[in-house]
Amino acid sequence: MADYANPAALVSTQWVADHLNDSNVRLIEVDVDTSAYGTGHIQGAVGVNWTTQLGDPVRRDIPSKEDWAKLLGSSGVGPDTRIIFYGDNNNWFAAFAYWVSKIYGHQNSALMNGGRKKWELENRPLTTDVPSPAATNYPPRDADLKYRAFLRDVLNRPTGSALVDVRSPAEFTGEVIAPPGMTETAQRAGHVPGAANIPWAQAANEDGTFKSADELKQLYAGKGVTSDKDVIAYCRIGERSSHTWFVLKELLGFPNAKNYDGSWTEYGSVIGVPIENPAKSPVAA
Repeated sequence: MADYANPAALVSTQWVADHLNDSNVRLIEVDVDTSAYGTGHIQGAVGVNWTTQLGDPVRRDIPSKEDWAKLLGSSGVGPDTRIIFYGDNNNWFAAFAYWVSKIYGHQNSALMNGGRKKWELENRPLTTDVPSPAATNYPPRDADLKYRAFLRDVLNRPTGSALVDVRSPAEFTGEVIAPPGMTETAQRAGHVPGAANIPWAQAANEDGTFKSADELKQLYAGKGVTSDKDVIAYCRIGERSSHTWFVLKELLGFPNAKNYDGSWTEYGSVIGVPIENPAKSPVAA
């Protein structure tokens, strides 16, 4: 992992196994399948439910600074704790939680490379014992929005910037609005004009780990996404694009990479915004 721009943003499964009893390390599991944690998790890991704990309960937004501080405090996290996020689906929502941790200024965060998939492939132990960490008084911090993009940023992005749609090709072309079984959808299908389609999973190996820095550079440069540009990544609700944001920002060192967490559920429902939909011919006026 030494060839990545910020190697400290990743730890191996072996590193986690070696630090299970480290009092300054807190494992936090965030899964797409919210029942997965209950079937077995890494010793000492706290489970976070993305549907109820990684968003504001009323408006569509990330948790407030107060709610985020309460979540970390109840998880036994202090300002200097090293948080290791991991989860299923190659760390989809673990990457989203990591992104939120950076917005709220937690300096010592990392992803476990490969997530649950890698841990299970290596036949490492899981437990159903739920930990009870001593709560801390984690201080609320104001959000730093330098890693977050909003609808206005997408619509007013400067010439020469790059927009990365990390969804599946079927979503990008407008054949489907959302993957099967997903309930958060937009009113229209298609993609933002000018976006490059680089599905998030292309950044991962078969075992869920990230590809090498050289492979990742080639993947994105092949679609015109380079470190000298302002880059915004988006998906459907912001979790897959946070995985791509992690690749661009932490692994490749792009200085101006942002995650548009409003993503297609917002953009595809806004009246009057431009949409490209190759799967559907435009209706004549």
